[in-house]
Amino acid sequence: MFKTILVPIEIGNADAANNTIDIAATNGNEDTRIILLNVVEEIPKWAAVELPEDLQNKSFLNSKQALTNIAAASSVKTEVDVRIGHPYHTILEVAEETGAELIVITSHKPGLQDYLLGSTAAKVVRHANCCVLVVR
Repeated sequence: MFKTILVPIEIGNADAANNTIDIAATNGNEDTRIILLNVVEEIPKWAAVELPEDLQNKSFLNSKQALTNIAAASSVKTEVDVRIGHPYHTILEVAEETGAELIVITSHKPGLQDYLLGSTAAKVVRHANCCVLVVR
């Protein structure tokens, strides 16, 4: 069983989030630390000058509230973490910081753009220093 499991969550897909949390819980026990993570994409500086000043902060707060709601609706004890940054870099950083032994991440059905650039899940799989379980 894993002691620390990181579960990156896309806020817009609550059903997938609940399924992923349940899968994470089956890979741990009652002492397992399950961390739900949402990464708010950083707005590039060149674009930020054209947008409202507090847009990034509002996105962060909205994500934190949504992730807290997902955690509260789950029957599993979890921690909530929201960061601003590039998703796959931030997922890997948090995994290192927390000593995660497993990352449980969802993946969408790959399209042509994924074969050329790679999805977040694919990049996490290729670069993580721990086990990664991809849920589709």
